Amino acid sequence: MNNETRKDYPSDLSQQEWHFVAPYLTLMKEESKQRKYPSMEVFNALRWIVKTGSPWRWLPHDFPPWPVVHQQSRRWIEAGCFEAMVHDLRAILRILQDREYAIPSAMIIDSRTVQSTPESGGHAGYDGHKKRKGSKVHIAVDTLGNLLALKVTAANAQDRDQVASLAADVQAVTGESVEIAYVDQGYTGEVVAAQAAEHGIQLEVVKLPHAKHGFVLLPRRWVVERSFAWASRFRRLARDYERLPSSFAALHWLAFGGLMLASIFSISMKSS
Repeated sequence: MNNETRKDYPSDLSQQEWHFVAPYLTLMKEESKQRKYPSMEVFNALRWIVKTGSPWRWLPHDFPPWPVVHQQSRRWIEAGCFEAMVHDLRAILRILQDREYAIPSAMIIDSRTVQSTPESGGHAGYDGHKKRKGSKVHIAVDTLGNLLALKVTAANAQDRDQVASLAADVQAVTGESVEIAYVDQGYTGEVVAAQAAEHGIQLEVVKLPHAKHGFVLLPRRWVVERSFAWASRFRRLARDYERLPSSFAALHWLAFGGLMLASIFSISMKSS
């Protein structure tokens, strides 16, 4: 039996944060007869799991029962609630951080390989470069590091093969505002450049200096590396514990949404 409580790993939203989040998660009225637990409590439980990396059955007893949280989480994932929330949060953050436009004109693309587990082994692959079996998370972020698009594949999938899909997703959510994408040398080649150009995006490869000594901070490229570092703070994302790639992707959207929400309220408090 799990004797921990939510106070051991605080992750609850404030009431102000919940007032922003609630419209994105309201798939039925709060007073509906079939609803036994408040949506805010269910959402806080899901955030706790993603932050701590806890198995579902180890959810602390002062949250709603884990089957309730799991079933409602599946409904939110299938409805695309977390993605919709992140897209609006990104626009608000850009305005608060004095960007000229709420929608970006540039993005950075990269991937990271995440170790598989027995649960995710069915869709895992082997990354020969990283020498790791697991899943590969491909992301596109704006120049502030905020998530634009995300795709989960087997670890043996080539980075350059995901550019067309990421570019299409980014242009769909930005109204085709993105004109340039910064990438590393794994995305070189005429074919991948042509695929990006079909979506109105120019690929710019940021290369390492010829004489590399130790750690080198690459222009633009460091932004997406920082975004991966943000994601690594969530233990449920440290490895792929999900049976479905769509679930693993959705939990990334949830994590980024939480980070962006905290940033917005932090900026608002400083300016007030």
